[in-house]
Amino acid sequence: MNDQPIETARRPFVLIWELTRACELACKHCRADAKPHRHPDELSTSDGKQLLEDARAFGDGQLIVLSGGDPLARDDTVELVEYGTDIGLRMTMTPSGTTSLTRERIRTLADAGLRRMALSIDGGSASAHDEFRQERGSFEQTIHAAEETRRAGLPLQINTTVCAETVDELPAIREIVADLDAVLWSVFFLVPVGRGRVLDPISPDHAERVMEWLADVSKIARFDVKTTEAPHYRRVAIERHRSSETAERSPPDGIGRRTGITAGNGFAFVSHTGDVYPSGFLPAVAGSVREESIVDIYRDSERFRSLREPDALRGKCGACEYRHVCGGSRSRAFAYTGDPLESDPLCPYVPTAYDGPLPDQSCKPR
Repeated sequence: MNDQPIETARRPFVLIWELTRACELACKHCRADAKPHRHPDELSTSDGKQLLEDARAFGDGQLIVLSGGDPLARDDTVELVEYGTDIGLRMTMTPSGTTSLTRERIRTLADAGLRRMALSIDGGSASAHDEFRQERGSFEQTIHAAEETRRAGLPLQINTTVCAETVDELPAIREIVADLDAVLWSVFFLVPVGRGRVLDPISPDHAERVMEWLADVSKIARFDVKTTEAPHYRRVAIERHRSSETAERSPPDGIGRRTGITAGNGFAFVSHTGDVYPSGFLPAVAGSVREESIVDIYRDSERFRSLREPDALRGKCGACEYRHVCGGSRSRAFAYTGDPLESDPLCPYVPTAYDGPLPDQSCKPR
């Protein structure tokens, strides 16, 4: 029996639509392996409006993230933001830090109803960020766009990728996030897909230390902290809370009272051509919005339904007492083993009830 909360069984907390894979940047970690030009089979403006109409059936205020590539590589992006806003969706965006993100465009997006802007910063200095983004001037452009976002009255989110190349930059990035008055720092732990296959992840033990540090940051920062493709951050937060001398009976911020968001479980992704995945980092097609409603695919496809069954997980994730509040990264399990229900190799925690083989993160992605 599925014991997930009805919210994740019936609707995603986050629905990402990859408007295009076109982008001026050639970032080292790019999931989309972005190209300079748009794909001829992208969803059209009318296709996109139909997708947004369908998504409205999830319920009032469904969160939509317009992603890419660079969503501003399309000339109808503002129109789509305005349309989604008019029909009651919460429209947000993750544009690239390029010259396309001008003051005028940011203000136009705000006027169209955009609810939040998310920008990526992957280095604590211009040289570190620009090297990772493979574009000189990207850091300066991103900082400028972030400042203009705040001036336009838009909540600002900062996204950061964690891998061997960027992990030592995190303390400096934290200071930038604070200086920019961001509302959220979303820290993404590398999944080796797309161009990210050539990057080195950090070790499971190192990841654990980073999450402990993030948990401490979250206690004192003015901004919220969340992790992406690292749901075992919730386990770390629970354990640190329990070990605290001032720990209360309930975990912090509701951790433990509901499941974390993982691929297919509170999360769905629509590609630039309309294919639907549990996540952009789990490229296993569950259907196409050209053929059926995103609502039906999310609720009824076997691919999504299986990912909402924590008791179906295998390996140490399946034996873990935290599987209902964590569940591991299904995307990383898929990248390393080809099976999205296998153990997440980034998590070092070994449940007491498990006596089988441990995941080997030293192996190459499949």
